[in-house]
Amino acid sequence: MSTPSPSRDIRVLVVEDDPVAADAHVLYVGRVPGFTAVGKAHTGAEARRALDRMPVDLLLLDLHLPDVHGLQLARSLRAAGHHADVIAVTSARDLTVVREGVSLGVVQYVLKPFTFATLRDRLVRYAEFHAAAGEASGQDEVDRALATLRAPGPAALPKGLSSPTLERVTRALRDSDEGLTATGVAEAVGISRITARRYLEHLVDAGRAGRSPQYGQVGRPELQYRWVKG
Repeated sequence: MSTPSPSRDIRVLVVEDDPVAADAHVLYVGRVPGFTAVGKAHTGAEARRALDRMPVDLLLLDLHLPDVHGLQLARSLRAAGHHADVIAVTSARDLTVVREGVSLGVVQYVLKPFTFATLRDRLVRYAEFHAAAGEASGQDEVDRALATLRAPGPAALPKGLSSPTLERVTRALRDSDEGLTATGVAEAVGISRITARRYLEHLVDAGRAGRSPQYGQVGRPELQYRWVKG
């Protein structure tokens, strides 16, 4: 891992193929004290060229680039002698990918879509980890240093919602290619339509689901919910 000096900002290279997202990530990094976005790259090749011409401490790396997978890029950078740490940005939830990334300098994962608050938390924890310099006095101090990289526990759900039911609603929605109405989710999960609607609206508010009116029936159109992929 790289060890940026505490006397200067941590230099971040944003690697993201979507230009709008890349600009947003650069702005996010710039809003966190102690960090400076030194550039952005839209492909793996651009990232390699950027690292060859300027020092970088941390990559904010999208794993799905048009020319190379992010982990393949990280592996090739290690082989070329680049030691920048990596915060991986991805919509993938494959834990095999997560485990592989650990050996390549991936210190954090951020799942899309994410808010500024989420990225700020990861960056602050990364900075705290590197601020813990020097020799540890024992196991407890090593554990505390590593613990700074861990994300806090999941945010509390709105009153009346439970994690097990949310997981079942999420699974039903993700398994449906055409999407589901609140009635369809209620039948699939075994809850009331009103309860299903609350969970579905929570997923919409979190950016994990979209909704659109379903026409062609008598009376008011019913909302159709679809899982947001990527």
